[in-house]
Amino acid sequence: MKLGIIGAGVIVQEFLPKLIRLEGMEVVAIQGTPNTLDDVKKLCDENGVPHAVGTFEELTELDIDTIYVAVPNFLHFDYCKKGLENGLNVIVEKPMTSNYSESKELSDLAREKKLFLFEAITTIYLGNYKKIEEWLPRIGDVKLVKSEYSQYSRRYDAFRNGEVLPAFDPNKAGGALMDLGLYNLHYIFGLFGRPEEYHYYPNIERDIDTSGILTLKYPSFQALSIAAKDCKGSYGGLIQGSEGCIRSEYPPNLVGKITLELNDGTVEEYDDGMSMERLIPEFTAFQKAINNKDYDFCYEKLDESLLVSEIQTKARLDAGIRFPADDR
Repeated sequence: MKLGIIGAGVIVQEFLPKLIRLEGMEVVAIQGTPNTLDDVKKLCDENGVPHAVGTFEELTELDIDTIYVAVPNFLHFDYCKKGLENGLNVIVEKPMTSNYSESKELSDLAREKKLFLFEAITTIYLGNYKKIEEWLPRIGDVKLVKSEYSQYSRRYDAFRNGEVLPAFDPNKAGGALMDLGLYNLHYIFGLFGRPEEYHYYPNIERDIDTSGILTLKYPSFQALSIAAKDCKGSYGGLIQGSEGCIRSEYPPNLVGKITLELNDGTVEEYDDGMSMERLIPEFTAFQKAINNKDYDFCYEKLDESLLVSEIQTKARLDAGIRFPADDR
């Protein structure tokens, strides 16, 4: 994979040293903005990346086959669309786009052009998460499911003081459901698919959800997604069944060690140790799919991302949370 990265923020700074160590991965360039080009050049120099560029046009002139879009949420759609239109495979940080109509448009374009489009969502590629799926039949009939990710955001302090950063800006597709809540939805939908009914109960400040609870009704059980950026709380997953339960101890983007507890007293634990290396499983899967031209795998994951985007969009609109993209 010959990769061009768009963005040089915290997520890129965190992942880049691990990306460049992946076998078969060649990070060719990082695109910033003309104003941040000096910082981008420094990041490139520190990690052995050959090119620092200030525009998308410069990026596409280089020998790349895939772009990794890691910019604020509201910019995802435009960069992804330009990438696909230029014949490039696309990996985009979560959430894929601001709303479902944008996600659907990108999905249709990727399939039409026979290109790969992946949402970079670590949860579903982690070995610990796959072990949960393997264990599910052992806990009998599922009755209750909960995924929680509550983490007080340092950006919330600025928000309270009147500074609106992208994480809390409705004009930039921010909010708790689009951020931490998205991991909860992938955690739940990846195991159980589409719910029959759902409703979002957010805490709203200045037109954005700073925390909220999303209820999900399935034919034979109930599920709950709790996400908070405005208060400290707990995190992890709990799946309760008639014969036992499964717990995951870390936030859903990491999953962490999982524990199976059965009614007969059986207790099993599993941890593959990859939670803190969460980039590696997903990018390894992306590389494998692209190298093997495994479009079925890609489009299966894309359908999961579309489901998350659809539920996110309808849930927040029902709650009165609107983004500029909703009016286009």
